[in-house]
Amino acid sequence: MTFLIRAGAGFVLAAALAGCATTNLGTPGDALERMNRGTHRFNTAVDRAVLRPVAVGYRNHVPAPVRVGVNNFLENLAYPTTIVNNLLQGKFKDTLNDIGRFTVNTTIGLAGIFDPATHFGFARNDEDFGQTLGRWGVPAGPYLVLPFFGPSTLRDGPAIIVDWQTDLRVGDQVEPAAEWTLIGLSLVNRRAQFLEFDATWESAYDPYAFIRDAWLQRREYRVRDGDVGDADPLEGLEDPEAPEEPGPEEAAPPPGDQPAAEPMSSSETSLMPASDVTAGGTLR
Repeated sequence: MTFLIRAGAGFVLAAALAGCATTNLGTPGDALERMNRGTHRFNTAVDRAVLRPVAVGYRNHVPAPVRVGVNNFLENLAYPTTIVNNLLQGKFKDTLNDIGRFTVNTTIGLAGIFDPATHFGFARNDEDFGQTLGRWGVPAGPYLVLPFFGPSTLRDGPAIIVDWQTDLRVGDQVEPAAEWTLIGLSLVNRRAQFLEFDATWESAYDPYAFIRDAWLQRREYRVRDGDVGDADPLEGLEDPEAPEEPGPEEAAPPPGDQPAAEPMSSSETSLMPASDVTAGGTLR
């Protein structure tokens, strides 16, 4: 990762965490509500001014099969984060599955553009270091909205930096020009997948509280691998993580020639849009 990205990310996280000591208590579970709401307004303004218009153009002018291939490629670059975190959590069977999936998609799948691993029986898992800390018993702490990063917690925010070390889209091994290109593409790709839900967020009585509650429920569900006594509280919001299927006007190639739709992993959300209007969470 370039020095600029490291320094900027460190400043954002440090500033947000430092504000915790001076922010008044708010809603139970959201002790930093006053600060969070201000950050939410900032993120929303940035999204409306810059990111959303670009994402709309990307969705409207790039064919769906191409968007699926781009999504698969980016997810594959981020997949080592899942491999490492499954290993850290002691999920050795899943770790072996993940290694097989990454190897197959990187080679036969042409750097991950296609997804033959799913057809070969290698399931897609989704882990990050925040989830690993949760499995180790580290409490989440208060809800925290990070500038540009979106929803997080005091536990998950710093964990983002750890995940970057295993994300092949960023790092010292990536040329600066390629790194910025991948970051920009990841932002636009991620934001485009949630455009259809903009009306849902904006029509909520309190969009900030709606996003907070949805994200916290979803995050707890994922940390506990679904073992929360109920069905996934956000099951209906899972689909937006995958690009939409081509419509009739976008005739898809025959099966086997078209890259498979691939939902975003949490490691992919480490390069999410500035808007915190997502079901997936932070820039994780």
